[in-house]
Amino acid sequence: MATFNVHVIIENKPGISDPEGKTILNDLVLKGTHKTVSEIKTAKMLKFTIKEKDKKTAKSKVQEICDELRIFNPMVSKVTIDVFDS
Repeated sequence: MATFNVHVIIENKPGISDPEGKTILNDLVLKGTHKTVSEIKTAKMLKFTIKEKDKKTAKSKVQEICDELRIFNPMVSKVTIDVFDS
């Protein structure tokens, strides 16, 4: 078995408001700095270290864990799972 690092990124789907991102952007606007930034979106990242036979199995297992624990709301969240060699 190999060890893999798996990153799960959970972000809002397009059209879903992101108050945290807007607050950060507003802080930059109020400070008058970084005027080239026009949008900020926030996301949550979970980092797993898992031992599985291959990347495909590692990704599938982490997806299963996320679904089982209801880590995200599929109605409003978009999830990206990336697998890396450890």
